[in-house]
Amino acid sequence: MPTAVLTDHERAAVQAYLRLLQTVRAAFDDPPAGGRPPVVPPAVLAETERALDAAGLAGNEGAFFELLHSWCPAPG
Repeated sequence: MPTAVLTDHERAAVQAYLRLLQTVRAAFDDPPAGGRPPVVPPAVLAETERALDAAGLAGNEGAFFELLHSWCPAPG
């Protein structure tokens, strides 16, 4: 399997996205008693947006998800 070599900005974007994903998963895995998950903290979203912008990936979801998949492919 080929390994992608990421730039520092690309790596930061992938890591920020994974932190955002973990935050969202945690919110849905342990919802409050009312059943609605809490809002994702604005700082987490802002970090992800900044990282995507710096990597030139904002608004280019296809390229970003290809990069994400090459860096951490789905188990299988």
